Amino acid sequence: MSKGKVKLIDNGLRHDGRKLDELRTIKMEVGILKSANGSALVEYGKTKVIAAVYGPREPQMKFMALPNRATIRCRYHMASFSTHERKSPAPTRREIELSKVIREALEPVILSELYPRTSIDIFIEVINADGGTRTASITAASLALADAGIPMKDLVASVAVGKVDGYLVLDIDEIEDMYGSADMPVAMAPALGRITLLQLNGVLTSEEFIQALNLAKAGIKQIYEIQKETLKRKYLTVKVED
Repeated sequence: MSKGKVKLIDNGLRHDGRKLDELRTIKMEVGILKSANGSALVEYGKTKVIAAVYGPREPQMKFMALPNRATIRCRYHMASFSTHERKSPAPTRREIELSKVIREALEPVILSELYPRTSIDIFIEVINADGGTRTASITAASLALADAGIPMKDLVASVAVGKVDGYLVLDIDEIEDMYGSADMPVAMAPALGRITLLQLNGVLTSEEFIQALNLAKAGIKQIYEIQKETLKRKYLTVKVED
């Protein structure tokens, strides 16, 4: 993240016309990959992410099996064509780090103890990046887990709050991330009231932090409702077809 002199907020509106507390247009779909046990496509504006879940299944390597629960594995990857900059197909340090971050955001809600000595594998592919790829990935992975029928305590939804031109704004895009002075991704299991991810890049005052967290929670609540409606829509369609 780098500071800049570009003015992104004018008369209370952001560069894309959104209000400070307004999410980008969000779209979700589940069951998009027939080869996976569960899958989801999530769009936060121009950011598009596909998540696929396989398992519970026997681990590829026996030594990875845990006697008391399933091993949760996650791979986050950005397609070479997903960004403006040239990107190597090989995993980058950032992708390895975000794979770990996303896994840790999901693990608290997965009832992995029901499937000892197995593996639950989550694959995430960013097909277009315009800011918020980690938050969209968490939301998509949670949906894919539900689509796969993996027992969970709750869904996890995620969004980032940023500080742009001195204002706190919800669901920042790439330009706001680039020129903003702070970026705070948050993931939460709303029904449990549990935060599963909280990171802060940049500096916020104590008051700004509380305001940003409340803004994130409000955005997560909206995303959570879309997640539930997406799952409900799939199973209502299945029932009608039957």
